[in-house]
Amino acid sequence: MGSFQSVAVIGAGAWGTALADVAARAGRDVTLCARSAEAAAQMQSTRSNPRLPGVRIDGRIRIAADIAAAARADIVLIATPAQYLRDAVKALAPHLKRATPVIATAKGIERGTHKFMTEVIAEAAPQATPAMLSGPSFADDVARGLPTAVTLATNDEKLAGALVQALGSATFRPYHTTDVRGVEIGGAAKNVLAIAAGIVEGRTLGASALAALTTRGFSELARLGRACGARSETLAGLSGLGDLILSCSSPQSRNFALGIALARGEPPDRGKLAEGEFTAPVLVELAASANVEMPVSSAVAAVLSGRATIDAAIEALLTRPFRAEE
Repeated sequence: MGSFQSVAVIGAGAWGTALADVAARAGRDVTLCARSAEAAAQMQSTRSNPRLPGVRIDGRIRIAADIAAAARADIVLIATPAQYLRDAVKALAPHLKRATPVIATAKGIERGTHKFMTEVIAEAAPQATPAMLSGPSFADDVARGLPTAVTLATNDEKLAGALVQALGSATFRPYHTTDVRGVEIGGAAKNVLAIAAGIVEGRTLGASALAALTTRGFSELARLGRACGARSETLAGLSGLGDLILSCSSPQSRNFALGIALARGEPPDRGKLAEGEFTAPVLVELAASANVEMPVSSAVAAVLSGRATIDAAIEALLTRPFRAEE
């Protein structure tokens, strides 16, 4: 197994830029691949990203728009939104070396196919080795070098450990696992549940309601995870419970902010992508196919689609039959 000296990050948004800084701090040779030559030139000259105000991009990072060159790196991280992952990997595929680790960093499920991120990578680039990076983190914290712990998952234990060594540093601590599905379900489901938490906050329903929603939401996440073969320790770890707690309580969470805006009748900030908005209906469909009940996630999907008002969704949840704790 190689030493993984070079890293390419596809997608120069806030998260992609933060991950490029992570790889540079870990001592890797880093290329950040932007969408256009113009965007790359602007970031290269200013060493800044408007989506990360006040953060200077590490001077060791090369910024370009050459996806063929980026694909030659030892490790490739894909920092595009979940619904654009397939297109990004397809563009990479003709240029990838065999068995190159391609790491998805978006938390979602593909619409239409119900495929998880590593499954999309496997289909779009069969010669690659898919992996998943998830966990409780925000781009601004990571870019500023604040202490952060995440989970990195791939089916090969030895490879997972090598990737952690290649990307980890004093302030960015990845834990590795072979429970890929557990990491993917935790990341995708928590985005939907964070919207519900934002609605609770926006309607000022109180700290007790937010605590109840977080714990019941985790119960939903765990039920779906078990049905899909995930391990309990992964769901209760960084990429499951840890990520859920952070996303359900922080104003930095785009999904949480979307929920607040919905609750207050305000237009959401369309300049900031909330992955949970796209994941909600797919998550509910996946749960139904696995015969798993997810009432909170279903309520979020109904509100987002306009099939239910927020008041009706809250009432439906509060009038559900009493049941045993899970």
